[in-house]
Amino acid sequence: MRVLFLCTHNANRSQMAEAWTRRLKAAEIEACSAGTEPTRVDPRAAEVMREAGVDIAGQASKGVGDLGGAEFDYVVTLCSGAAEACPTFPAPTKTVHRGFDDPPRLAAEEATEEGKLRHYRRVRDEIRAFVESLPDSLE
Repeated sequence: MRVLFLCTHNANRSQMAEAWTRRLKAAEIEACSAGTEPTRVDPRAAEVMREAGVDIAGQASKGVGDLGGAEFDYVVTLCSGAAEACPTFPAPTKTVHRGFDDPPRLAAEEATEEGKLRHYRRVRDEIRAFVESLPDSLE
């Protein structure tokens, strides 16, 4: 099964989902991630994933156009922006939305680095739990 995790910037949530899927479900699922407006991998996302034993520092942010027309069984949008701007994929690709809070937005309200990272850790753990439920949770 091929799954694309799509978020607006392909900076944290989709990167985490791709990495967790590669770590936990590689035998069942080929994972990829992209953004509708890619930027760069968020250093805080890389830090909290490294804390969990998964290195995403070498991953690059990419757009849907960078995927070279790859076909997917599922496109999973992880933020409302990506759900609204999700490009059309050829049938029989199924698109499902599984939204997660935006760590950078929540972190902006925190005064300390530890406070900022707390939001990233929570979302990291929620994404891991979602990935652990794959592929059943896609139906």
